[in-house]
This record gives sequence, structure tokens and C-alpha cells, in this order.
Amino acid sequence: VQLVESGGGSVQSGESLRLRCTASGNIYSTYCMGWIRQGPGKEREAVAGIDSDGKTIYEDSVKGRFTISLDNAKNTYLQMNNLKPEDTAMYYCAADFFCGERGPHLFPAEYNYWGQGTQVTVSS
Repeated sequence: VQLVESGGGSVQSGESLRLRCTASGNIYSTYCMGWIRQGPGKEREAVAGIDSDGKTIYEDSVKGRFTISLDNAKNTYLQMNNLKPEDTAMYYCAADFFCGERGPHLFPAEYNYWGQGTQVTVSS
């Protein structure tokens, strides 16, 4: 399985970006996808998760601003609105093929496959 992120960039505070993750290879019929970020000097932090049924979960700091979604073409999106300087980080797409009935989650260590990341920089 390969995951490739795109859509990062440099924006001003309050602006929006839409990240995309394209998956290729053998994708299980039941899976969870997540967006995980790591800012400079910070720990990895999962900000959004979604399962193949469309259930979602968000980290508190992004609720109401970020939206995770899937399409039928193996793409996972993260719509990020009202961006803040503290959202500056490398954003990674990740897949967990063993989430099962637990559903979407925010545990970076349990994702099995990762993309290479896309940088998001928000200036004030």
C-alpha cells in the first residue's frame, strides 16, 4: 500500500487548505484513515480519523475547523478552515487496516501505513 499526500502550502491565519491523500495497492474493504501532524519540537498528534463507513473523530483543537472525508477513488481529504499559526506542521496521511469494529481513532502508533507528508505553514 502506498499513500501520497498533496495540497500543503503556506497561508495566512484564517485561510483554508485542502489536503488530499491518494492510496494505491491492496486496500482492505474495512479500514480506517487518519491525518496526523507533527509540528516543530512537538509530538505526533492525530487530528482526524475516518473509517470506511464514514464515521469520523476529531481532536478537540480542530473540531469545527477541520473536516475529514473519503471518496470512492481511494482518496482521503482534510479540509482545513480558519487555519491558525499553531496548525503549522508536517501533515501525514495514515491507514489502519485492523481498526475493525472499533472504528476511527486518534492513536498514531496504531496506523500501519504512512505517506511521506505535506507541509502546512500558517503565518499570523
